[in-house]
Amino acid sequence: MAQGRVGIIGGSGLGQALGSLLTHSESKEVETPFGRPSAPILTGEIAGVPVALLPRHGHGHVYNPSVVPYRANLFALKTLGVTHLLTTSAVGSLREEIAPRDLVVPDQVIDRTHRRASTFFDDLVVHVELANPWCSHLREDLLVAARQTSSTVHEGGTLVVMEGPQFSTRAESELHRSWGANLIGMTSQPEAKLAREAELCCATLLLPTDYDCWRPHKGELDRHELLREIIGNLEAATHRALETLKRALPLVAARFDTPCSCQSALELGVWSERSRIDPKQLERLTPLLGRALKY
Repeated sequence: MAQGRVGIIGGSGLGQALGSLLTHSESKEVETPFGRPSAPILTGEIAGVPVALLPRHGHGHVYNPSVVPYRANLFALKTLGVTHLLTTSAVGSLREEIAPRDLVVPDQVIDRTHRRASTFFDDLVVHVELANPWCSHLREDLLVAARQTSSTVHEGGTLVVMEGPQFSTRAESELHRSWGANLIGMTSQPEAKLAREAELCCATLLLPTDYDCWRPHKGELDRHELLREIIGNLEAATHRALETLKRALPLVAARFDTPCSCQSALELGVWSERSRIDPKQLERLTPLLGRALKY
């Protein structure tokens, strides 16, 4: 098997559950040109598969979706040898048929964020292809794994990523539905964009917790009961996601020695003349650009 490592970005609860399965575990403090990641990264093996676990919002859920250090997170994982990345996100459903506690492996995304840095390359011109924002091979691995569990899993669908941290207005929810979108969330971008720039294979597993606000809630539920219901849905979906990820890991590891176009995304992506790129930028971004400049 070729060398590789699977990165997993998700909620704190999922990270703790996976962390309990780790052998040869080690906590890594990583400094990057973009600051520190959300938390120390836990590395080790699960059933013989090298992994790196990172809670997106930090320990204790301290980073809201707009201020998560996405670039530092992805850069740190890359420097630790991550080649394939699986992420999870809690989302709202925009479709009746996608129920809370189901699992979804989306294939498309609409990015409506505006406060977040969405590229590593501020000082040179890099254009990567993003027609298919998630790796088709990793998506298939997640689908195969999810279907081995008792979960209801939906293949494909469009995710809208909004800025937040407030939830949607009803007008926004209806607008997103009119676009044909299936789900609404706050955290899967710019992760997918940055993963492509970092030449990582990446796929995401979405955990619907509610029907956003387009679908009226039951009148007898007050706000506290509604929140308890959503948290219960998240806990159930997280358990199903955990089972899916455990089953997906060996499938992903089997791809370590299989080339994928995601892993050469920068081959035609660097448009700046090499002689015009600041050598200091090249040095600080070597983990990302090292291979690209040899193409």
